[in-house]
Parts: sequence; structure tokens; C-alpha cells
Amino acid sequence: MAYIETVSDDRAEGLLARIFTAARERTGRVFQILRVQSLRPKTLQASLGLYQTAVMAAENDSSVTRAEREMIAVVVSRANDCFY
Repeated sequence: MAYIETVSDDRAEGLLARIFTAARERTGRVFQILRVQSLRPKTLQASLGLYQTAVMAAENDSSVTRAEREMIAVVVSRANDCFY
């Protein structure tokens, strides 16, 4: 298994601390997909923005519903043995 350096909750400051707090408020925890980007909070923020646009906000611009997009994500994650 690869090792990726991450920032722990107790060491998160500024933008990263705000992102971690928002994640805990949204889901009750900070998932690893966020932690692996913790050394670059601005990149993490941009990644979250892309996710919001692609999955959450695209409903007005797409014939694919949010539920369908999330189901596709589940299938792809399962096919990749990803538990996210």
C-alpha cells in the first residue's frame, strides 16, 4: 500500500480547516479522498468545486438526473474496488 502524507485534523489551519469542518458538517467525517489532497488546500478547494459542478449542480444542464449521476459513481467506484 502506498503512503501519502496528509494533514491531520488537529494540524489543519485556515482554508484546510474550513474545508474539513464543512466536510464533517456535511457527512460526519473527513473522507480519505479529501485527506489525500490536504497538503494543497487550494487544489482541494478547486477539486470540490469541480465535483459540485459536475455532480450536484449539473442538473439544469443535463438530461441525467443527480440520482443517476450518483448511481454511475457508485458503479464506477465498485468496478475500481473503491469504497468511497
